[in-house]
Amino acid sequence: MPAERTTCIVAGGGPAGVMLGLLLARAGVDVTVMEKHADFLRDFRGDTVHASTLRLLDELGLGDEFARVPHRVIETLRLSVQGSPLAMDLRRIPGPHKHIALVPQWDFLELLASAAQQEPTFTLLRSTEVLGPLLDGDTVIGVRYRGTDGEVREMRAALTVACDGRSSTLRAAMGLKAKDFGAPMDVWWFRVPREDGDPAGLAGELGAGHALAAIDRGDYFQCAYIIPKGRDAELRAAGIGALHRGAATLVPWLADRVATVSSFDDVKLLDVQLNRLRRWYTDGLLLIGDAAHAMSPVGGVGINLAVADAVAAGRLLAEPLRTGTVSTRHLARVQRRRWLPTALIQAVQHTVHRRVIAVAVTSPGSVRAPLLIRVAGRAPLLRRVVAYAVAIGPLPEHIPAFARR
Repeated sequence: MPAERTTCIVAGGGPAGVMLGLLLARAGVDVTVMEKHADFLRDFRGDTVHASTLRLLDELGLGDEFARVPHRVIETLRLSVQGSPLAMDLRRIPGPHKHIALVPQWDFLELLASAAQQEPTFTLLRSTEVLGPLLDGDTVIGVRYRGTDGEVREMRAALTVACDGRSSTLRAAMGLKAKDFGAPMDVWWFRVPREDGDPAGLAGELGAGHALAAIDRGDYFQCAYIIPKGRDAELRAAGIGALHRGAATLVPWLADRVATVSSFDDVKLLDVQLNRLRRWYTDGLLLIGDAAHAMSPVGGVGINLAVADAVAAGRLLAEPLRTGTVSTRHLARVQRRRWLPTALIQAVQHTVHRRVIAVAVTSPGSVRAPLLIRVAGRAPLLRRVVAYAVAIGPLPEHIPAFARR
């Protein structure tokens, strides 16, 4: 059977993969996105679309379509850290979007994929699993994949981009090792009903020994219950009642609803990781998003950082791919562009892990909140800086002119 060919293969149909496919297709590049699932429906994926990403949707000409997708707007963030309140008002940040949008990730991805499928050079292969790279010496020249019929095939390309997450098949196959910065916690995700009069936006409590954040999703709260790293099995063995008591102690106004979580079948575990590749590329292969740097859920930045990676990659690689001149030097430029914001955000997350969350999940008694939290709670200017850092972040990207509509 003749080998299939395209110009760029994107492994993984998550936010980075579909966004990159859309941008390259709008540049006229033949691009094939391979997604191993039949659809984008997955529970408790990153659903937090920040102001920086909302602006990108405007620049793509998709702002009005996004507005029609059911979503929840968050303008305020309220946390209590060891009894010290910290409130952030996103309505004071610069730019057209002064909020964060909570939208099911499958709706966000379908929006991008539908726009991409209007381009003649875009192909999305669902139920298609990338099994490993094709190699010519040390150079990646495509992938082996299993299609919808179960047959294993090959596809060759000038460039392969790994957007297949922190358990990246291509990263593992190439022997690329990420530096692990450690994480003191894992997260239990579950839902409880929301009632009229409940706080809007995001509310959280980090106490001594445990922590919980309740994210307003309209008719329910998506709850993140933070547990010590690696203790999932032990804590589940204590029974669902222990979760009920812990959640009710942290957020008393949820006490009458947490019992709707009837068993641990309703509780999903997020294995929190924080790591980064030293080098995000090799000959013929680029890694972006979680495949290059797994992010903590702190700040809800993961989806937005992955999208920013894709925008930078699309802007820097479209012309070399279109003209057949793409090289490893171009891949290095993508990493240079995205390394600093990634490293800065991960440094902040690592600090929050050590100074705030590690204390919350390991201290059995009452402790004082870190000095920075106590100062920020009383300093409006500092709270604005934090709000900007969360909603927009360092070195925000913009859609290149060729992809704007």
